[in-house]
Amino acid sequence: MSLRDHLYELRHRLGLALLALLVGCIAGFLWFQWRIGPVSSLGDLLTAPYCALPAGVRFEPIPGKCQLLQTQPFEAFLIQFKVGLAAGAVLTSPFWLYQIWAFITPGLYTNEKKFTRIFVVLASILFAAGAVLAYFVVPKGLQVLVSFGGDTFITALAANDYISFVLVMLLIFGVSFELPLLITMLNRIGMLPYRNLKKWRRGIIFGLFVFAAVATPGTDPIGMLSLSVAMTVLFEVAVQIARVHDRKKDREAVAEGWGDPEDYDLKPEDVPDRPKKSESPAGFDDVT
Repeated sequence: MSLRDHLYELRHRLGLALLALLVGCIAGFLWFQWRIGPVSSLGDLLTAPYCALPAGVRFEPIPGKCQLLQTQPFEAFLIQFKVGLAAGAVLTSPFWLYQIWAFITPGLYTNEKKFTRIFVVLASILFAAGAVLAYFVVPKGLQVLVSFGGDTFITALAANDYISFVLVMLLIFGVSFELPLLITMLNRIGMLPYRNLKKWRRGIIFGLFVFAAVATPGTDPIGMLSLSVAMTVLFEVAVQIARVHDRKKDREAVAEGWGDPEDYDLKPEDVPDRPKKSESPAGFDDVT
């Protein structure tokens, strides 16, 4: 394809992706108010952590009814639009991700296409897992935060501040759960070998705790600990995947004659099929 054809193709794919986002945004906007069968509305799902607080610490203008405060004109509409856009992006992600995939696929080899498919699937699963964990962490964090005021304060959250807090928590947890995928990719291309991960393990874990303390929008220890512990577990999983991958690569290198097992911290029995060396007049083996 010529450069002009590539630009036309890019415009076509971006147009379809934006159309999918628009349709998803409309669906999410309507879902904010309406239930979909047994599934609660987005408004109910997002306000559930706030409504889970004890009735004695929540401001209830209408007894028995959990509501957020609207402090500005059209605030409710803007919040509904923002939530609808976020929900629409998630709901239509398979379609607009496919458009990106369809644009870059012609330039990839067969093995690269297979790896990219696995990457997209795992990235989606990890992001969803992080968002689900954040959704269950938010109520616990809110309970800790409002408990500091005791009987002196009552909690009346503004709708925009509260919804932004929940969405940021979902986003941060979802993106943070991509850590093992990033480490695995860097290890596969040789930029982050297992020996470096093993050497830097303590420092990286300390950095994960610092990141969790800074990244979480609330100051509650529940959210920070949940994110840091989850990221530490995922990091250890990625380290073990890197260890298995590098060990296999080292065995293959020794089996092909690139060094001795001791150079790769391997035992001789770990490489049973090493090629036999032959004598040469100069005293060098064939590999050399």
